[in-house]
Amino acid sequence: MNSPQSEVNIREQEKQAAARAAVELIEPDSIVGLGSGSTATWAIRFLAERVRDGLKIVGVPTSQKTKELAEQLGIPLSTLDENPQIDIDIDGADEIDPQLNLIKGGGGALLREKIIASASRRFVVVADSAKQVTRLGKFPLPVEVIPFAQALIATLIAALGAQVSLRRYAYGNPYLTDEGHHILDCNFGEIADPAALAGRLRAMPGVVEHGLFVGMAEIALLGKHGKVIQLRRRAAL
Repeated sequence: MNSPQSEVNIREQEKQAAARAAVELIEPDSIVGLGSGSTATWAIRFLAERVRDGLKIVGVPTSQKTKELAEQLGIPLSTLDENPQIDIDIDGADEIDPQLNLIKGGGGALLREKIIASASRRFVVVADSAKQVTRLGKFPLPVEVIPFAQALIATLIAALGAQVSLRRYAYGNPYLTDEGHHILDCNFGEIADPAALAGRLRAMPGVVEHGLFVGMAEIALLGKHGKVIQLRRRAAL
């Protein structure tokens, strides 16, 4: 049995392997969506290496943290206004099911992440093997809401069977997204029908976005046992 520290090291190695493999998919002169979170951070670092070696790309970041890191590493940046069509988006996930449906938003950037993913010709997910699940729902589903409607929406989501908690900073204040919204972390348990739940959440006035990414990812690259496993979304029948 691995020790807790060795398990952490294994996961970090898997994240790095998946991120490096994803960066190799980036072609010259691409507009690249730069994801947020720990695995996406590795992808940004490896992309910066390719940029220093002469790769010409422009990045569009999904969060303020990502923007700051990319600037520090010398990656040329643009905006969605200037480049509304993204060639390839590389981002992480909190959970990935066999159909490549995702739960995202553990890092709080789900709104911008979903916008960039929706604007991308290719959406590539990178993760360690622990993120692969048979059914979504072990990880609490983040739901981004306007503060005015927070209590109402929490009640409505609880009526769907979830345990709901307001995400807070360590010092107690409500967590604020880059857009100034709050996040409700909603534990549904196993989610039998992600698409149906996504529809019910989006129908609630005051919900800005939720962390279910249904039918969006083209490829998932998972670090696993020293290799990178490629998963592709099954074609609809």
